[in-house]
Amino acid sequence: MERHLPKLTKFIVFFTVGTLFFPLKPYAQELTQQRSIQLNLWAGLDAYPENYTEANENLPDNRPFSYPIHRIKDLSVFLLEGMIYGWEFDYTPSDKMRNVKEFFERKSIKSLGEDSKKIIYKKPILDEGKFSVWIEFIRSPEMISYLNYWESSKHDKAKGRGTASLEKGFAGIQEACDLALKDAVREYYRTQTKNKPKQITGKVILRGQPRISAISGKYVVDLDFFVETGRIILYKQF
Repeated sequence: MERHLPKLTKFIVFFTVGTLFFPLKPYAQELTQQRSIQLNLWAGLDAYPENYTEANENLPDNRPFSYPIHRIKDLSVFLLEGMIYGWEFDYTPSDKMRNVKEFFERKSIKSLGEDSKKIIYKKPILDEGKFSVWIEFIRSPEMISYLNYWESSKHDKAKGRGTASLEKGFAGIQEACDLALKDAVREYYRTQTKNKPKQITGKVILRGQPRISAISGKYVVDLDFFVETGRIILYKQF
């Protein structure tokens, strides 16, 4: 449930947030996007009424703006894992003739772990019931080398869109991202094989800026990927 706060509160938030996020670190404006990941992320000020008790019980504190701040921290780690290390996927398309139900699973290739402490938070803003902040993460030399591997010409590009209810909060964004990935995988492999596959596995890494918006009570997520095929199993290979 969102709240519209007075202008004075919008001014005070810049002081309050500093103690919650931890002190903002200086950053270099001249850093290239390849080395410096910068994202503008947002969260509603409160959980929806039906999720309010559960959402707030899981917070480590009850200080002002704890709910959106911790949701943004969760979202930062989730997206950065997809941008730095990538995701694995396992997809089985539905097939009514064979009585096969659709199956899709996404897993992080590697956890951000202790590197999550290197995320820099800056420029917090309150506007129209939303709390937004810029985050910055500096890739290590190893991370840059890994990105260069993915940006090589042998990796094709794909894109997809997913939607989920705003009422689900952070879980809704994860669901929308999974649906965007499934959409990208499905559309990409339609160009790779004429026959419906039994199973497709592979890896992707997020490229460019994840685009997350709220439209008509839903999260709308648009994602771009580099794709690496693991295996394609066709039904004729029984």
